[in-house]
Amino acid sequence: MSRVSLQSQSAPAASQPLLAQIQQAFGATPNMFKAVANSPAALQSMWAAFGALGKGTLGARLGEQIAVAIANRNRCEYCLAAHTVLGQQAGATATDMAEAQLGRSRDARTAAALAFALKVVEQRAQLTDTDVAHLRGAGFDDGQIVEILAHVALNLFTNYINVALDVPVDFPKVALK
Repeated sequence: MSRVSLQSQSAPAASQPLLAQIQQAFGATPNMFKAVANSPAALQSMWAAFGALGKGTLGARLGEQIAVAIANRNRCEYCLAAHTVLGQQAGATATDMAEAQLGRSRDARTAAALAFALKVVEQRAQLTDTDVAHLRGAGFDDGQIVEILAHVALNLFTNYINVALDVPVDFPKVALK
């Protein structure tokens, strides 16, 4: 049971227009957004970040693969379930998403991005020049390196919301590995 209210109708008035956008985008209002709607500022921040990164150069598929890798690392069942569905909607196979969950991919470029993202999480961003050079060697430019870091930050935010607030999963469940 969630540690905060999941009642959209009782969310602050400033959250209501964003909840309407989220409802339209998903065809429903996922529980995570209901929880975050308790703070209009947090909801605006999260929704804007999703929108901005959705227009980035990494592509939806890689963004979702990064998300499942981080969710698995942080044991966030909610994000693992949600991003597995979204990854498949973005063109990834079930196998692609299961591999990404473990930080792996048959595609060298994707594997490099996943390894980098997980290293950022595990080492709290204490990276070396070699870590960044390896990512560049896989074909990522400076803008895309920053974008990967933005995906990491957004996913840490959503993971922490869902785990700390015990948000009930309302997507098909995926087992943590």
